[in-house]
Amino acid sequence: MKRRDFITLLGGAAAWPLAARAQQSSRVARIGWVDFAFEDDPGGRARVEVFQRGMEKLGWTLGRNLAIEYRWGIFDIDKARFTAAELLKLAPDVILCAGTPATLAFREATSTVPIVFASVSEPVAQGFVQSLAHPGGNLTGFSYMEPTIGAKWLDLIKQIAPHVNHTALMFNPDSSPYSQLFYQSIETATTMLAVEAVTAPVHNLDEIEQVITMLEDRPGGGLIVSPDGFTTANRKSIIKLTEKHRMPAVYGVPGAAFDGGLIHYCVDLVDEYKSAVAYVDHILRGGKPADLPVQQPTKFSLAVNLKTARALGLDVPSTLLARADEVIE
Repeated sequence: MKRRDFITLLGGAAAWPLAARAQQSSRVARIGWVDFAFEDDPGGRARVEVFQRGMEKLGWTLGRNLAIEYRWGIFDIDKARFTAAELLKLAPDVILCAGTPATLAFREATSTVPIVFASVSEPVAQGFVQSLAHPGGNLTGFSYMEPTIGAKWLDLIKQIAPHVNHTALMFNPDSSPYSQLFYQSIETATTMLAVEAVTAPVHNLDEIEQVITMLEDRPGGGLIVSPDGFTTANRKSIIKLTEKHRMPAVYGVPGAAFDGGLIHYCVDLVDEYKSAVAYVDHILRGGKPADLPVQQPTKFSLAVNLKTARALGLDVPSTLLARADEVIE
């Protein structure tokens, strides 16, 4: 069954008999929301809005029969473990969490509270679920990008900045241990694209600038920013540093091009949260995570910032502009 068909089927719960829905609304359901973005992040707010609207359409209204406990900026494992312990004390009916650190922390903390995750790459390889079709246990959700996306990022940076001949994949190993898989994909394309590539693990802004300075010291440097909670939360700082050092960069981070980044290509996280509504609703009405298959991403976002390209002296190919979902002037 296709993802949209499956989620549409689950959404049929909105048509349950009124008596059953009235009984459901007699108590307040509690959701624990854990996000790697900060509270004022536009992407995070967009995810909140689309989720709340979707829940309202299925009969769940904040302040009447629904409460959501929000926790923001959770992109490292220590903070995630603290947050898991804190939220579980509130006896939530379901946890909706984004990113590997939060998912790992809740998997460690409970085997009974239902968990719906989003923005998690390789959930089977990371041990969160038994398989995509049959998750087992108390976790299910929405996976993020496949490892093969790494070669795509490298191809994009060569298209938009053909002079690039060496690049680094920047990521926080604590937030995204899976980024090594992206790098393996990048390596497969280096010979064909005539680019040298290295990994660049970072943990703070000083290390980020050191990586960009290292790339700047050799002609033809370019940066690939892997998606994880740390790089997403710090994307504006990364973008400012690439501007300062005039460094072309492709981002796997949502919203980067809108914040001034040269180009981003990534999963549409707002679309994942729109789909998560059906899963959370199903669980709140008595369904089990083990019965809900992990869904693969179906909607991607390619955006190009022409202002940034001009500042870097780059001519964006018309073929790339034609494929872009968004072109920022």
